[in-house]
Amino acid sequence: MNSIAASLTSTGEAVQFWILGTVAVVGALGTILMKKAVHSALSLAGTMIVLAVFYLANGAYFLGIVQIVVYTGAIMMLFLFVVMLVGVTAADSLKETLRGQRWWAAVCGLGFGALLVAGIGNASLNSFTGLGQANAGGNVEGLAALIFTKYVFAFEITGALLITAAVGAMVLTHRERTERAKTQREMAEERVRKGQHLPPLPAPGVYARHNAVDIAGLLPDGTASELTVNKTLKDRGQIRDVSNEAIADLKALEQRSAERLGRKEDEIKR
Repeated sequence: MNSIAASLTSTGEAVQFWILGTVAVVGALGTILMKKAVHSALSLAGTMIVLAVFYLANGAYFLGIVQIVVYTGAIMMLFLFVVMLVGVTAADSLKETLRGQRWWAAVCGLGFGALLVAGIGNASLNSFTGLGQANAGGNVEGLAALIFTKYVFAFEITGALLITAAVGAMVLTHRERTERAKTQREMAEERVRKGQHLPPLPAPGVYARHNAVDIAGLLPDGTASELTVNKTLKDRGQIRDVSNEAIADLKALEQRSAERLGRKEDEIKR
């Protein structure tokens, strides 16, 4: 009876599996299909939370709490904050730094998928064995006994591999300077030789009217100065027109407003 009961799934467990399983699959797909890295990180965090619920539902309380506290709460949030601060977008360069890495990644992915399908195909669902024995003295105690007795060598090797991978990542991303850093005087002399703009850029806005950042300043001949407006606003097309026609229209509007308010002509000039 106990073996039969252990192999059966209750209605609550089935509902939980199909609902949360769907959420986990959608989150996993969102991780690789989202265009923005922040959205991909949030999708992966949601998938990790669902996995933690599965661990808790199967009696693996230690793994469930570790999944939430360590992976979702610490590592994934760290990734998310780094992505938000760095500002990684979909416009990043997709050029391969290592030749053929996409083909190798595709081959490894297919191999992993084949192993996963083979493992699931050979799995037996007649009965669940080992869980009750492992949790006989408590889930945390049973897991600790396995890690520090039977699997202590594999556990230490895994830790050494993770440390080696972290050190290797830092070594690969560290860039040694191969040339002497330029001094402030050398950079100033270089700008002078190239004929670049040396003093601070002029302030935006039309002289004697306002200093809005989206309006280019006027040169003495009445033309707009491109140096007075932000390049980002210029690329977005958010720079307001300051041509002679626009200024004439603004002057006419002020004239009409002054006439409605009953102001005199000398007050308008002032």
